Amino acid sequence: MSDRDDILADRLNVEPTIFKGCSSSELGIIVGVATLVWLPVSLLLAGLMGAVTMGFGLAGVGVVGTVIAMAGLFQRLKRGRPDGYYQQHASIWLADHGLRRSPFIRRGGAWDIGRTRYATLPQRD
Repeated sequence: MSDRDDILADRLNVEPTIFKGCSSSELGIIVGVATLVWLPVSLLLAGLMGAVTMGFGLAGVGVVGTVIAMAGLFQRLKRGRPDGYYQQHASIWLADHGLRRSPFIRRGGAWDIGRTRYATLPQRD
């Protein structure tokens, strides 16, 4: 196999980074949430000032600013850490605050198999 064929997208273990350390799915989530927040707020503010169509431009600027700021935040969170670190960190934080069950075993101490006696092994002939 030549050197050029060694770098193939189907051999990647994780999504490649697109912008400031974020993958395309992370950027899509950031854009979606920013749009859901900025569009109604900016349309309301622009409507109060009497120029509703200006709200779309304000929403666009807000979404772009939010994407840049959140991508920078994710870049700092992910720096030097393994893949999926912040997802696990967020899941543990939600479990600590009682908002979700933890998908991880977080118990410390001795473990027991639950048996009170030893099982007898069948005899072989």
